[in-house]
Amino acid sequence: MSQQYFLHMTEPTPTYHPGRVKRYADFGTIAEALDYAAQGPTGLNFYSGKGALVEVLPYHKLREQAISLAQRMLGAGLHPGDRVGLVAESDGDFARAFFACQYAGLVPAPLPLPAAFGGKEGYISYLRRMVQGADAHAVFGPAVLEAWLAEAVTGLDLKLAGTIALLDNVAPMEAPLPAQDQDSLAYLQFSSGSTRFPLGVAVTQRAFMANAHYMAHDGLEVTDEDRGVSWLPFYHDMGLVGFLLMPMACQMSVDILPPREFARRPLLWLSLITRNRGTISFSPSFGYELCARRAQTASTDDLDLSSWRRAGIGGDMIRPNVLTRFAERFGACGFKAGAFVPCYGMAEVTLALSFTPAGQGALEDVIDGIILEQEHRAVPARANTERTRTFVLCGKVLPNHEIEVRDEQDKILPDRLVGRIFVRGPSLMLGYFGAPEETQRVLTAGGWLDTGDLGYLVNGQIVITGRAKDLVIVNGRNVWPQDLEWAAEAEIPALRSGDVAVFSVDNGMEEEVVVLVQCRVTDPAAREKMILDISKFFRGRHGLETRVVLVPPHSLPQTSSGKLSRSRARTMYLDGVFNRSAAQVYAAE
Repeated sequence: MSQQYFLHMTEPTPTYHPGRVKRYADFGTIAEALDYAAQGPTGLNFYSGKGALVEVLPYHKLREQAISLAQRMLGAGLHPGDRVGLVAESDGDFARAFFACQYAGLVPAPLPLPAAFGGKEGYISYLRRMVQGADAHAVFGPAVLEAWLAEAVTGLDLKLAGTIALLDNVAPMEAPLPAQDQDSLAYLQFSSGSTRFPLGVAVTQRAFMANAHYMAHDGLEVTDEDRGVSWLPFYHDMGLVGFLLMPMACQMSVDILPPREFARRPLLWLSLITRNRGTISFSPSFGYELCARRAQTASTDDLDLSSWRRAGIGGDMIRPNVLTRFAERFGACGFKAGAFVPCYGMAEVTLALSFTPAGQGALEDVIDGIILEQEHRAVPARANTERTRTFVLCGKVLPNHEIEVRDEQDKILPDRLVGRIFVRGPSLMLGYFGAPEETQRVLTAGGWLDTGDLGYLVNGQIVITGRAKDLVIVNGRNVWPQDLEWAAEAEIPALRSGDVAVFSVDNGMEEEVVVLVQCRVTDPAAREKMILDISKFFRGRHGLETRVVLVPPHSLPQTSSGKLSRSRARTMYLDGVFNRSAAQVYAAE
């Protein structure tokens, strides 16, 4: 952290801001929104892995420091419209740099931290490609990654690269800061990369404000008593928009825990909610699962989750059983199952498209799995249904947005017929930065976005069944890979959540279903038994012949946001990476 900015306070910013009229992201630009938020006492609060408050950053201080930094960014030779890569550490420096870009007319591009990349070389390579994809003119990151960052940008034509402390002694630009434009780029949000290398989603000021307004006013129904709590990374849309930008645009205080600290001590998330009476907090399924698992061995006596009224769930396919276990485990701590808010969205629409109404919770739709696979229809299951599927309803689309489910001929489908999801509305991206062909592929005539997701509608609420690119088609059956993954992880005792990846490959004669399984045992007999058990499970439960391949722990690839990347797993499998990994495992015995 640049010492110039450090502000030591022992108390977090308040939840309440008496005397200020609550505004729901009804501003022209992000900078204008911060100008208004700075008139009150709320702001950002950053915590350590031990739960200590390490920095308090009220919005009035954030504005003051961001403007100062903006003047020095321009004084250092950057120009309005230039892209600035920001390695998104969950700290005050990232917030200062991001908002400085807003005041300077620069376009920030949040970049991931190393956690999901399996080592230094993979991260440096990935970071370099993202910097090139953003056509960045400068890149800033935390001091701990300064050497890696320098290596990642070696040979690139950048004006600046390092920590924001590089700007401490730069003479500020004396001219007035540039005027803001509603239709200019606000930032680049890299997509998660679950099916391809991440692309920079170009979000305008106008699109951000539209999404933030409808999320806060209609989706979450934010009030003066709301307070956010988050461990989500700022390089992911749910962290950046949901718990940095939208709260600021609604003058809401937020308590922030770095993602790596959540992974080490997940119950600290719930402790922060307890301590500061947090009301709004979101997570993918695995976050709730991690907390429930840790609570089996750790004390939860000091937790009081009764204030938590909006427990959002999104960012990946929703696991109904995970939410059930969480609600059961933490019900004694005041958590209410009706607080769950399943939602649907993606970076290409800024963040969110749909929210479930207050009190609905994780409403399940149990359907006939065989009819779904063979006829693409979501027919409610009966008592004697041979195989069922359970999905969670994700709510109705936000106001002034539209959603359609279409078949392969682009025909709009009625309720309970599965097809490809298309959306339209004021939150849509301008396009993929520097990738006109990719943009044209997903943005269709009439302003519709092809989301690439499959699903169906029930009484106006959307249900997501999976990604179109991940769908496995075997003998005319549509098989969702996450069904197989979740079933194996639930039924095979040796497996944990995230241990299985399923995809199909053409073996020259037919589509073959490949199951990659992270295995922690090295005894050859035990490994062979695991392969046999998993193969029998899929044959008996799902009627599928599979090729089960054991891979080392932590070897399945993830996106920058922690989701399984089946496309990368498939590529690694075809390239023989896992064959070499298995050989190394045996050699180590």
